[in-house]
Amino acid sequence: MTYLIRSGVRAAIPLLALWLAAPGLAQTRAAADLPLWELGVGGFAASQQAYPGASEQVRRGLALPFLIYRGEYLRADRDTFGLRAINQPRYEVDIGFAGAFGSRADDSEARRGMPELGTLVEFGPRLKWHLGPVDGDGRLRAEFALRGVFDLNDGFRNKGASFEPRLVWQQRGGGNWRYGASAGALFGNRRLADTFYSVAPADALPGRPAYSAEGGLIAWRLGASASHEITPDLRVFLFGRLDSVAGAANRASPLVQKTTGASAGVGLTYTFARSSRRTSD
Repeated sequence: MTYLIRSGVRAAIPLLALWLAAPGLAQTRAAADLPLWELGVGGFAASQQAYPGASEQVRRGLALPFLIYRGEYLRADRDTFGLRAINQPRYEVDIGFAGAFGSRADDSEARRGMPELGTLVEFGPRLKWHLGPVDGDGRLRAEFALRGVFDLNDGFRNKGASFEPRLVWQQRGGGNWRYGASAGALFGNRRLADTFYSVAPADALPGRPAYSAEGGLIAWRLGASASHEITPDLRVFLFGRLDSVAGAANRASPLVQKTTGASAGVGLTYTFARSSRRTSD
């Protein structure tokens, strides 16, 4: 879902935020030439929609240490976290994750007085199907992620499940730049849709009638990212995304006030230690 992490972050997620913010930010060399592990620190600032369909933006900044580990099966690299169960030239199956900054009810006029949206973290299996090279250094793949959604601010209470198919393109450019783009859709079951779009009778107001959300399409999304290796240890990254609720299952919810919204951010990472051993892939 990739929103981000709200202020008052719990200690349970200190190493995740940078991976959530900029997929591929550390991938500026060929995969076989990367260290087995890296330690560093990074920070970013981002502006995002409070939730898909919201008219308000939520702005957050964060600085944290990070760990990258590129074992054959155990991975903590970009948006892979945990087990890479299958690794074939054409496809991989791993445990991926995503996350979202929550927002207070006062951050959104449409949700004023309603329960706040907590920090949401998703875990689950993902199939990555490598479709082949594009124009030399470019790579194209399809991803299919199925994840459970949990609220860190509510004792890891289950908030439903999401399914996110997307097409991903990545390209190495000149001058130590790396670019990426993606297009896909986010689907959620009824429990997840209820988290974002339902209005209980007790929360109904003039102009905000009671509403029962349905599972289905939550948003279409287009994303882009770029990273630049300023020095072997210092990198800058930028990322952006457009979300659209056109044709979504809960487009009629009174909490949906804007069809298309944007998220964007910028950050830096500094690597202060890395393994002399290289990865095999």
